[in-house]
Amino acid sequence: QVLLVESGGGLVQAGNSLRLSCAASGRYFSAYTLAWFRQAPGKEREFVAAISSDGDNTLYKDSAKGRFTVSRDDTENTMYLQMNTLKPEDTALYYCAANFVRNSAYTSARGSFYPYWGQGTQVTVSS
Repeated sequence: QVLLVESGGGLVQAGNSLRLSCAASGRYFSAYTLAWFRQAPGKEREFVAAISSDGDNTLYKDSAKGRFTVSRDDTENTMYLQMNTLKPEDTALYYCAANFVRNSAYTSARGSFYPYWGQGTQVTVSS
């Protein structure tokens, strides 16, 4: 099985930054397409960012472009989400997700594509 554990969430003032981490178990991390999703209270889960298994292709929710950066370190089996200029509307429980892929350039914004999910880390942005 693939286990994913998020960390790095917290309470910050609007305009500040956080760096989330998603640590993965398993022997084939370099073959995972990875993504971040988030869910705010009373709202449906939404896509935030994704990165291909080769690390060369990324995909972002429109509101995250220019503020968030997704990256991966295959030597540490970890994906990161650098979040800058945080806004109150970024407040949510953030989840990482993974799937094995044949195409190393592939990314997906569809939650149904990902069979492996972490437990989430809470991000709260105050005004």
